Amino acid sequence: MLWRMTSGSRRRSIAFFIVLGVCLTAAVLFLNISWVIVNWREAGMLILGVLIFPLIITGVVLNTIFLVREIRRNEQHDAFIHNVTHELKTPVASMRLYLQTLQSRDIDEPTRQEFYRVMVEDTERLQGTIEQVLRAGRVGAKSRHVSRTPVDLSAVVQDCVALARTRHHLTEDALIYRELLGPGSAPRVLGDEDELKAVVSNLVDNAVKYSGTQVQVAVELEQPEAAHATLRVRDRGVGISAGELKRIFKRFYRVPGAVAIRVKGTGLGLFIVRSLIARHGGKVFAESEGPGHGSTFTVQLPVLPRNPQ
Repeated sequence: MLWRMTSGSRRRSIAFFIVLGVCLTAAVLFLNISWVIVNWREAGMLILGVLIFPLIITGVVLNTIFLVREIRRNEQHDAFIHNVTHELKTPVASMRLYLQTLQSRDIDEPTRQEFYRVMVEDTERLQGTIEQVLRAGRVGAKSRHVSRTPVDLSAVVQDCVALARTRHHLTEDALIYRELLGPGSAPRVLGDEDELKAVVSNLVDNAVKYSGTQVQVAVELEQPEAAHATLRVRDRGVGISAGELKRIFKRFYRVPGAVAIRVKGTGLGLFIVRSLIARHGGKVFAESEGPGHGSTFTVQLPVLPRNPQ
């Protein structure tokens, strides 16, 4: 509730600075025109005023834009702290409740095993959040040395899909994996295996989370040309509006509205994906026909040449 009040205050501040910028621009415009009318006979002063006027207007506009951007950035940081706090506190509170129950009551063995299972899942959720935050910090460290080795991209994707099925309790029909590759032609990428797993896991987890109750996700790996491999992750979930397609890869950014409230997260997943893919010399982009029509995330990576037979 407090975060929503803070968010409303931020929006009012943005509106205030926009109105202030418009009023200042109008005031400067009025004063300059009045000054020109009064001093129109003095050619030198008139020329000087005409030259200085655009600079003043530009400065006012740039100042307003800068202030609005800073307010929005602070709002995103506040939202990030709120989301991370929630993602850290929720599994900790859950585990504490189950441990207290086990400590204070005589629980039968099936229920005890169920408690253990839930606590393990909470631990994995907590670890995943911590890893996301730490990985985002490492991505920002440009001086960090990355050891690169040949990585079997097909094996990486298969491992991530299998892990996602287990983590989200999905059947093979709900999370489909297809390889559009020739026999013995698994693409190999020169890079870091853990980082590539982070890319695939983030994309698959996002597709599952934003699919709602009816999960239907398809993961496809193909190599349409010798130099590049293409990974596609399709879902039939909430979709993305045209205006959000480029913004979703920014740090801390989450699509506003009811979807962001219902689907929890840190706003770092797609930022990490874009940064890691760029580090591996590839590119990633999103496509969607709009809200309610699902989305497709496409990753293109350079691959190593095949070994001659």
